[in-house]
Amino acid sequence: MFAILGAWARYGQTIAVQDIFGRSFPIATLSINVIGSFLMAFLFTITLEKLNVSGPVRTGMLTGGVGGYTTFSTFSLETYALIQAGHLVKGATYIILSLLLGLLAVILGVWLAHR
Repeated sequence: MFAILGAWARYGQTIAVQDIFGRSFPIATLSINVIGSFLMAFLFTITLEKLNVSGPVRTGMLTGGVGGYTTFSTFSLETYALIQAGHLVKGATYIILSLLLGLLAVILGVWLAHR
């Protein structure tokens, strides 16, 4: 259920933002990634420290709901956790590898699709 809500939210926001700002810059995806990162951090912290939420509901909200909205939020939270734990090199490596390998995967996917 949470994943469906997250996916619908992403779709609705994409349509709305593109209607307002157009498609010349991926502002819809950027806004989803930023809002999703905020929601992931906020809900992760508040459900861990302040609210009594069962494990399955918490997982559903975070992994299903926010993860269905954007997986970038998980990337952001994991990077933050590495940095908070004092693993600056690991955090930087994770950022660089995620961006470079993701871009290379896109290039490979397009190349293979054209073959």
